[in-house]
Amino acid sequence: MADAITTEIIRHGLLAAAEEVARNLCRTAYNTVVYEIHDYGIGIHDALGDVVADAPGIAVFTRGNDAGIKHSMEFLGVDTMEPGDIFILNFPYWSSAHTLDPLVFAPIHVDDVLIGFASCRVHITDLNQKDPGYVLDSTDRSQEGLMLPASKLYRRGERNDDVFNIIRFNSRMPKHTIGDIQAQVSACVTGVRRTQEIAARYGVDTLTEAMRTINDHGEKLARLGLAKLPKGTWSAIDFVDDDGINKDDLVKLQCTVTVTDEEMVVDWTGSAENVEGPINLPPGQTEALSSLIFKALTTPDTPVVAGNFAPLRVVTVPGSVMHAVSPMPTFTLWTGLLAGEVILKALAQGMPELVPACSGGDVCSMMGLGTNPRTGEPWQEATNEAVGFGGTAVHDGEDGIMHLSEPGCRNNPVEVLEAKSSMIIDHYGYRTDTGGAGRHRGGVGVSRSYRFTAPATGICLVYKTKTDPWSIGGGGEGQPNRVVLNPGTSREVVQGGSYNRLDAGDVLVNQTGGGGGYGHPFDRDPSAVARDVRNGFVSSQSARQDYGVVVTAEFGIDHAATAAIRGS
Repeated sequence: MADAITTEIIRHGLLAAAEEVARNLCRTAYNTVVYEIHDYGIGIHDALGDVVADAPGIAVFTRGNDAGIKHSMEFLGVDTMEPGDIFILNFPYWSSAHTLDPLVFAPIHVDDVLIGFASCRVHITDLNQKDPGYVLDSTDRSQEGLMLPASKLYRRGERNDDVFNIIRFNSRMPKHTIGDIQAQVSACVTGVRRTQEIAARYGVDTLTEAMRTINDHGEKLARLGLAKLPKGTWSAIDFVDDDGINKDDLVKLQCTVTVTDEEMVVDWTGSAENVEGPINLPPGQTEALSSLIFKALTTPDTPVVAGNFAPLRVVTVPGSVMHAVSPMPTFTLWTGLLAGEVILKALAQGMPELVPACSGGDVCSMMGLGTNPRTGEPWQEATNEAVGFGGTAVHDGEDGIMHLSEPGCRNNPVEVLEAKSSMIIDHYGYRTDTGGAGRHRGGVGVSRSYRFTAPATGICLVYKTKTDPWSIGGGGEGQPNRVVLNPGTSREVVQGGSYNRLDAGDVLVNQTGGGGGYGHPFDRDPSAVARDVRNGFVSSQSARQDYGVVVTAEFGIDHAATAAIRGS
């Protein structure tokens, strides 16, 4: 039997296994998006496919892994999953992501009895989608690359070359694509082996009972967290810039959140339907992003387990932007990165003391690809940029940090980007005055300039540029994201999501947004405003205009002038 102490030892053993899976993945992956940025989702799951341990990466991946495994079990039948099998799934409507985020998973058997699964999802470079790098304007799933419906990469431990050859011949960068998939395989094998070792030490019955207890306890903690939340119903609307096809049309995201004693319901009814471009979300990702916000409110201090989400119910309309059905295009999944803050916008009406104002609101990715003139080899590199976080009831928003949809991720170092590509980073730093003014100000965004030394393609994945990050309680809105092509020249173009063919000497500047402010700016401590001016987060002009604080050239405070402006 799994007593409390044994269960806790097993829980930590499973968490250690998941972390080892992540380390193995990062040691063997070919793609810097994986080993530098940590664009992965890793889980150890029970026999039902429910996660019991994960390693932090992209938060929405782990719950998507649950959905993908369960769809595969239903599609193939559990009896077809044999010891030594390893599967790959990237059919978006089942896998909960686009085609370049394949889920690789392996059943875990002990004495031919299925006791769980190990999973690993990463972003890979190419599967013959219609455009190299990323697809921004597909209108049908057939344009989005090779799709694999829970296919066996390995059968009882033997490599299935039929599937590997199909993948190899459907990739522009087969070395990198196969290398990353094999890294996923190696990672899953590690998860299987470590879980089997735990079973051998404590017994299968004890391990499976401990897994049930882990998720039962996760549910109890979630219900305790739910009980502390204010009860009510609140709605909010926000927008994605466009769908990649109809560039002038905002795409509506509507969310109604209801909190009761028994559950939180996140209802996406009212969101845009019949969206032509590829920003539609597989339903598993909509559930995953909703789960991220729910967990942040109820069980933020404990690792993810499936039980944490038992009190959460997500409602979607099939055929809408929040519930893609085949053959709707799904490649540009930015809706899933922006939508979490629509939930927060609704909750801010009923529990403003518990949620932050809007962040810069986007992951603000820049991807470059071309042929490296130093090596003659093709290259493809990407990075996400940091944004400012929204102010809260108790502190300022963080300056220049990864968006809340990717809390386990990093950006790609300058040295890596320059060494592996034909890009030079001309400048990289904070954007003054981008955080919304407030008693607690919004964090500021960043600016990074990419100069291309050879012809290349620059793909900008930025889909919150047309609406400002919202504030709470009288704070100021943050400044939005924007991308500037060839700034200060006759060819300057300000844009958002875009696919750019570039010549040597062209420059792309990725400028990320700041968070919204919290509370009236005149309630901010003048010394904090002076400190912000000294540190370059706020200009002296903004200090005077937005905060009513006159900061001297020596970064002191002109108290008389400040009192006259503030009326005190």
